[in-house]
Amino acid sequence: MGITGSLTPDQLEFFHSQGYVVIESFASEDEIKGLRKRMDELLNQFDSSVSSIFSTKNQQHTTDNYFFESAEKISFFFEEKAFGDDGELKQPKELSINKVGHALHELDPLYKEFTYSSKFSSLVSSLGYRRPVVMQSMYIFKQPGIGGEVVPHQDNSFVYTDPHSCTGLWMALEDSTTVNGCLWAIPGSHKNGLVRRFIRGENGVTFDRPSPSYDQKDFVAIEMKAGSLIAFHGDLIHQSFENLSPKSRHAYSLHVVESDGCKWAQDNWIQRAKMPEPLYALP
Repeated sequence: MGITGSLTPDQLEFFHSQGYVVIESFASEDEIKGLRKRMDELLNQFDSSVSSIFSTKNQQHTTDNYFFESAEKISFFFEEKAFGDDGELKQPKELSINKVGHALHELDPLYKEFTYSSKFSSLVSSLGYRRPVVMQSMYIFKQPGIGGEVVPHQDNSFVYTDPHSCTGLWMALEDSTTVNGCLWAIPGSHKNGLVRRFIRGENGVTFDRPSPSYDQKDFVAIEMKAGSLIAFHGDLIHQSFENLSPKSRHAYSLHVVESDGCKWAQDNWIQRAKMPEPLYALP
């Protein structure tokens, strides 16, 4: 493996103390253009009459098969505010989609090539993974004017292994600012452990306990330039607000877990016929 993407000792220290670290210029302009162009093509091919709404406030949608089956497909989820009272889209589908997931990194050749590149494997290796697998990928749009809020959460709640091993990798495909809905996090909150889990059962999915309340003054804004990537610990509390601005905030997000010595929970929402191929495997 090359060294592109590897964290320096100072970056690793910051990650372990604060729970996240930003790597500037992780992706090139050409890579960003390629990923966005390919997503435009996928959107053009998408039949918008097949609709599912994504919301972190109302989890009812997650009881439908379209959501569950998206673990091994390229599926499209609309913003909550995309539809009018008549049930029709209020604007074109490309301005109405919340996200595309959750197997882009496996099923689309361009996204697979980018995800399995040496820069990602070097980054994950520097975090200490031995046999890492990407359990889900998402292209997130944060649409202008209707981009939905993502409430405070921890990624280990949704992508749970025993012991905990999730790391989120979130790459800005456009400048991400406080105006168009950047990420916010509570530095050091990963040290307090996991507060609740998102569990799949016979009647759909639910959290095993209510969300704690958080003081907004504890969050810091993480503004990023297009091409920058943030790696964040699976127990870090983070969120993003609605995008009420006229500018979108596209991003590509991955969730990595360790498959060497870590057991995948059978009550995670993601259940698959087989585990994805690892980014790499150390002897």
